Amino acid sequence: MKKIITLISTLFFATSTYAGMSDSDKNRAWECSGIYMANYFLPSGETFEYSMKEKSMASVKVLKAYALEVGIPEKEWDEGVNKAVDKHYGSKFDESKTNACHNFVNSTIPNGEDRVKKVVQTLY
Repeated sequence: MKKIITLISTLFFATSTYAGMSDSDKNRAWECSGIYMANYFLPSGETFEYSMKEKSMASVKVLKAYALEVGIPEKEWDEGVNKAVDKHYGSKFDESKTNACHNFVNSTIPNGEDRVKKVVQTLY
């Protein structure tokens, strides 16, 4: 019986270390949220495609939903996003940073690309 309990405990702790987001991924997700929000609120005179704004807002929603799914407290998530938004708000559109964030979302969040597309369809 001791061996079974030890085995179950070991499996539980081993799998729980992979749950959630690593600190690195969490910081990257916050950074991308700030970049996406800056994209949405681009200063006048910036050129962009409207679909980029939609994808940016959808990506912010998907990142937050995923963070909550993996157990990050909403207050902690929102504080991290607010700091990133303060950092990037008013920035010019940076296509390479935005594309890097799209790649991050697609590789980090299960079905990330499909989830973003689904949210884009429900924005309006």
